Amino acid sequence: MSHSLILASESKYRRELLDRLALPYQAEAHRCDERAVPKSKRLEQQALDLARAKASSLAAQFPNSYILASDQIAELEGTILHKPGSVQKAEQQLAMLSGRTHRLLTAVALLSPGGEFTSALDTHSMTMRSLTSTEIQQYVDADMPLDCCGSYKIECLGISLFESISGEDFTAIVGLPLLSVCQLLRNAGFAIPAIQHSGA
Repeated sequence: MSHSLILASESKYRRELLDRLALPYQAEAHRCDERAVPKSKRLEQQALDLARAKASSLAAQFPNSYILASDQIAELEGTILHKPGSVQKAEQQLAMLSGRTHRLLTAVALLSPGGEFTSALDTHSMTMRSLTSTEIQQYVDADMPLDCCGSYKIECLGISLFESISGEDFTAIVGLPLLSVCQLLRNAGFAIPAIQHSGA
């Protein structure tokens, strides 16, 4: 594969996931103003539009690279749950989610050097068990999920908050659906798994 790969994100969660594929890549912060991206009536389309906009924001800087980007939307009965940013807001979000089912939409887009997009969307149905205020406070103190949609880290103690989870690819909950990413990259010509054979 002659083209390099750019991850349009500096998220440690997405970097850790992409690292699992053992592909060389470069992580760069996207330059997309997410507030300027037109909002779609369908949240599925909105997530895809945001992922594509993030990838496009680096196209001029890396014209000869494939650019991979992702976006995630947590939604509870029409209400979008943004990254809390503070302990108080995280506790409020978890109190709202307690005993209820919400959707987590994770979109991924791959922009080719020729300007063509391929993309995929992963949807999870997340049912949280009923939580006491003490449990919520203890959880937030333990995981500090202040930069996570929905205020939980599923890969850490956050898994203990849930009663059931339904979806195709668990890695999508963390922020990057690796099953879809592998397929998009293979279709683009990347060798996955990228196994290096040592010489005799």
